[in-house]
Amino acid sequence: MATDRFIVEVEKGKEGVDGGSPSVGSVYRSIYAKDGFPEPADDLLSCWDIFRLSVERSPDNPMLGRREIVDGKAGKYVWQTYKEVYDIVINLGNSIRTIGVGKGEKCGIYGANSPEWIMSMEACNAHGLYCVPLYDTLGAGAIEFIICHAEVSLAFSEEKKISELLKTAPNSTKYLKNIVSFGEVSTLQRAEAERHGLSIYSWDQFLKLGEGKHYELPEKKRSDICTIMYTSGTTGDPKGVLLTNESIIYLLEGVKKLLKTINEELTSKDVYLSYLPLAHIFDRVMEELCIYEAASIGFWRGDVKILVEDIAALKPTIFCAVPRVLERIYNGLQQKLSDGGFLKKALFNFAFNCKHSSMVKGKPHEQAAPIFDKIVFKKVKEGLGGRVRLILSGAAPLAAHIESFLRVVACAHVLQGYGLTETCGGTFVSIPNELQMLGTVGPPVPNVDVRLESVPEMGYDALASNPRGEICIRGKTLFSGYYKREDLTQEVLIDGWLHTGDIGEWQPDGAMKIIDRKKNIFKLSQGEYVAVENLENIYNHVAAIESLWVYGNSYESYLVAVICPSKIQIEHWAKEHNVSGDFETICQNQKTKEFILGEFNRIARDKKLKGFELIKGVHLDTVPFDMERDLITPSYKKKRPQLLKYYQKEIDEMYNKKN
Repeated sequence: MATDRFIVEVEKGKEGVDGGSPSVGSVYRSIYAKDGFPEPADDLLSCWDIFRLSVERSPDNPMLGRREIVDGKAGKYVWQTYKEVYDIVINLGNSIRTIGVGKGEKCGIYGANSPEWIMSMEACNAHGLYCVPLYDTLGAGAIEFIICHAEVSLAFSEEKKISELLKTAPNSTKYLKNIVSFGEVSTLQRAEAERHGLSIYSWDQFLKLGEGKHYELPEKKRSDICTIMYTSGTTGDPKGVLLTNESIIYLLEGVKKLLKTINEELTSKDVYLSYLPLAHIFDRVMEELCIYEAASIGFWRGDVKILVEDIAALKPTIFCAVPRVLERIYNGLQQKLSDGGFLKKALFNFAFNCKHSSMVKGKPHEQAAPIFDKIVFKKVKEGLGGRVRLILSGAAPLAAHIESFLRVVACAHVLQGYGLTETCGGTFVSIPNELQMLGTVGPPVPNVDVRLESVPEMGYDALASNPRGEICIRGKTLFSGYYKREDLTQEVLIDGWLHTGDIGEWQPDGAMKIIDRKKNIFKLSQGEYVAVENLENIYNHVAAIESLWVYGNSYESYLVAVICPSKIQIEHWAKEHNVSGDFETICQNQKTKEFILGEFNRIARDKKLKGFELIKGVHLDTVPFDMERDLITPSYKKKRPQLLKYYQKEIDEMYNKKN
C-alpha cells in the first residue's frame, strides 16, 4: 500500500496452503498503538469499578437526567448526581441479595432506556450478576427464548412491558422467579404473576426490601462475565454473546486513547443523549464511557417523533446515531432548503461550496468558514441543541453524500464507526477532518489487531496490491464465546482471530472500507440482519411463484424481490379476477404485483416474520433465472452479484417508487 498513515504493520502476511487455509494479509493496528495498546489502571478490574471510581472522583456531578412532566407537559431535565445514583444502586443491590439472588446469576433488563435501566445494570455490576438485556425486536418468542436460554431468575422491566414479560409464563417460570417494575404494578398484573408463582414488585416496594440491610460486595475479576448480549446475526435463535469485564474495560481504554489523540476526549462536562437501545452494544459502551468520565446522560421520552424536542431541552455535546436518524436529519434539511426560496438556497449553496473546498484543502471544519458557520450553518447546529461537537454513526453504513453533507453543515465532527457485539462495539472509527475517509469506517481503534483473510471463491485476495478479504480481529475486546453454543463459537473464533463475515478493503491511508458479506446475510439501514436464504425458503411456499431472489442493502430499510411467477397459477388467478392479456401483460399489471405482495404478507404472518423481513416491492420476470444469462450455477444456486447487475434498473425503480 502507498501510505500507512493511520496504521502500522505488526506482522507480515502469509501465503495460503493448497486445499487448506487461505492466505492472510499483514496484521495492522492503529498508529496510535504503535508502542502497544493502552493498559487500564490496576484498580480498574470490573465495570463496577468504572462507576465506583467516578462516584469517588465526582460525587456531585449530574449523572442521570430525565424531563420532569408538569401538568402533562415536559419541562426541563432534572438530574440525579453520581452519589445519589450510587446510594440507590447500593440499596437496589441489597434488595437483590435479600431475595436470594447473588453472584453469577442472570438478571434480565427489559424496556426503553431510563435511569432505572442504568441503576439495575450497575446493581448487577456491583454484585457480579450477569446483566442480560431483553430485546423484543429479535422477533416473536425471543424474550421467552432468552429468559429460558440464559436461565434468567430476576427481571427488571419498564412498567408498560410487564404484560409482555408475563406472556412468557408458564414456560419461562422454570427459571424466572422475580419481576421488578421500573414503576408501578397493577392489581391485575399482580394476580397474573402470583398465578404463575412469580414474585412481582413495584420499584419503590423493591427498594424498601434492601433498606437497613448490608451485604458485602463480592470480589470481581476482569475475566468474569459482565453481560450476555443476545444478537440476531444469523438464521435460527438469537445468540448470547458473552462479554467479560476485560472486554468492556479494554474497549473503553482504546476509545479513550483515540479521542484523546485527536483532541476530542470526553470530560465530566460532556452531556450525552440516551435514546439508542441500551440492549445493543453501541449505546451500552457509549454510556459506560460517559460513566467512566463522570459525564452526564440525559434520557429521551421514548418517542422518535419528539426526539428533536428532547435534544433541544438537553443540549447534548455528544450525539450517537444510526444512519436512519441522520438520513431523517438530512432529508429535513433538504426539505427546508427547497421550501426556503431561491435566495436562501443560493446563499446556502455558496456557503456550502466555500466551506467544503476549504475542508478538502485540509482545513479543520471549525476553521474552514467561521463566518458562514455563524450566518448560515448555525441553525443546523441549533437543531441539535447548539452544543454538539461529536456525531458518531454506527450499526450500518452511512451513505457518503449524507456523511459529506453533515461534515460541512453540522459544525461538528461526523465520524463513522464499525464494530460487532462480538468485538464489544467500536473496532474502526474514522478520523476528524480527513475527508478522504468518506465512505469508509476509518482505521482500527487502538485496542485491536486487524488482518484480512482471502476468500478465493469470491475473488478476494488479501495479498493483492489492493488487499481485500474477510475482516479478522484479534484483541482483548473480543467476546468469550456464544453462551451454550461452543459449536458456533468455534466457527468464528479461530486461533484468537474473530472472523467477522464482512469483506473489507484496506485504503491507502489505513482506513477500512466494507464492500461485501461473506455469507448471504446482510444488514438493512436500521442495523437489522437479514438471513436472505432462509427468507427465500419461506416465501417460496407461495404457490403462485416458481422462484424468487430477495434483495436489500444497508442503505435501504426494507426488502424487495424479483419473482419468476408460475404461469399456470397466475393465469388461473387472472381469469378469476378479470385481469386480461397474455402472461407478459398480466405480470406487468399492478393488481398482479399486489396479489403477490398480499400472498407474501400472509406467509409472513403465518411464519411470524419480523417487520423488516417483509417484502415491500416486487418485479415479475416471465423468464425463469437461467445459466444463459449467468444468473444461476449448474446446481441452480443463485449468483447474487450477477442477479444484482442484471436487475439493477428494476431494483432502483422499486426503491425510487417507495422513497
